[in-house]
Amino acid sequence: MVIHLAAVVGGIGANRANPGRFFYENLMMGVQLMEQARLFGVNKFVTVGTVCSYPKFTPVPFREGDFWNGYPEETNAPYGLAKKMLLVQGQAYQQQYGLNSIYLVPVNLYGPGDNFDPASSHVIPALIKRCEDAVASGDNTLTVWGTGKATREFLYAADAAEGLVLAAERYDGDEPVNLGASVEISIKDLAELIARFTGFEGTLLWDASKPDGQPRRLLDTQRAEKYFGFKARTGFEVGLKQTIEWYRQSVRSPGNPDQTLKTVP
Repeated sequence: MVIHLAAVVGGIGANRANPGRFFYENLMMGVQLMEQARLFGVNKFVTVGTVCSYPKFTPVPFREGDFWNGYPEETNAPYGLAKKMLLVQGQAYQQQYGLNSIYLVPVNLYGPGDNFDPASSHVIPALIKRCEDAVASGDNTLTVWGTGKATREFLYAADAAEGLVLAAERYDGDEPVNLGASVEISIKDLAELIARFTGFEGTLLWDASKPDGQPRRLLDTQRAEKYFGFKARTGFEVGLKQTIEWYRQSVRSPGNPDQTLKTVP
């Protein structure tokens, strides 16, 4: 069995700076890997897609039946479309070659082991690092991209791993399946929550000249529960606190006042 998790990924800034690279590398690594899996007789191929493949204005909650009903949000469309083509490839290979290929669509992930590099991190690790840095340096303000009105859903990494395993064991269908936690939060509320958990008591400033990205994200997860019994178990605040603690223990170096990255997982 092959579980294809590899990807070149990043937040909105990284997607805007690298649209060509994100399209080419994600498309080619997936296409070539699945082709080699077919040639070598792999019994099952599990593709991990992305919520970025959904149309920009998908009705909420996102249902798998709406996967093709529009163009993805512009800032991450090259990445989302590259990953989306792997669904087409998997279905075509299943039809012609009998390759047992399944396609999973996880929502935004977070948790211990995340990437805290400011150049490429996603919103949760980026905000954790910036709040921790602000506390350490005594800053009274922190500027956040966008208006704060966009919403996101987040799935804890350990829950995502459980979902992958259950799907690999129990699901053999050719239709995409969402993996999510069914909890939606605005970026404004998220930033305020992280500020509270990290002890940042200053003011959050919103830079509306920067993009919000997709207006809303919330997945319908009924198919995952029906087909292979997956349901997220980690409460969001619990997972967030564990992620912050991991960052403090594993990334920030004790006695390192500028809090530069010790590792980039």
